[in-house]
Amino acid sequence: MIWKREDAEASHAAPAQEAERERPKDRKDTRMTENGEVTIVGTGARLEGNVVSAGSLRIDGQVKGQINADGDVVLSPQSQVEADIRAQNVSVAGKFKGNVIVKGKAHLARGGRIDGNITSKTLVVEEGGIFHGRASWTPRARRPDRRPLRPARHRRPPTGPPRRRTRHHEGVTRCSTSS
Repeated sequence: MIWKREDAEASHAAPAQEAERERPKDRKDTRMTENGEVTIVGTGARLEGNVVSAGSLRIDGQVKGQINADGDVVLSPQSQVEADIRAQNVSVAGKFKGNVIVKGKAHLARGGRIDGNITSKTLVVEEGGIFHGRASWTPRARRPDRRPLRPARHRRPPTGPPRRRTRHHEGVTRCSTSS
């Protein structure tokens, strides 16, 4: 039998609405669901290999390998991840070992730990977060309405006598003056 989301939603609409009212809303979960689908790796789950998500990804369990997500990646406080992550944004509240490459913001929450390198536009480390590694920032995208900046050229007017340039040829030193 093939499972269809529409069938499941129709048959479980009433209990799901009741559960939603009882459960307090988490701000991060709400933001992630607005961006599209969210894949959740549960607390008891242990994955090894490549994890690919077309939307956002929340990890509560253990993952070892590679993580690629088109959306955000959130590592909860109980998560243990040893992987390289590529995503839009990442938030780490658990234990993480590996490299992070994100297009937007990398966030290390209080109690979270990162052992590895981070490449992002923005890096936020909360008090109590532990970070061992290197951080590098990607340049911000250039706005199309602006021309690229050129380095400033400052020339000082010559002062005093002209500088002397020295050339060495086969043990002979020749000096010339420049004007």
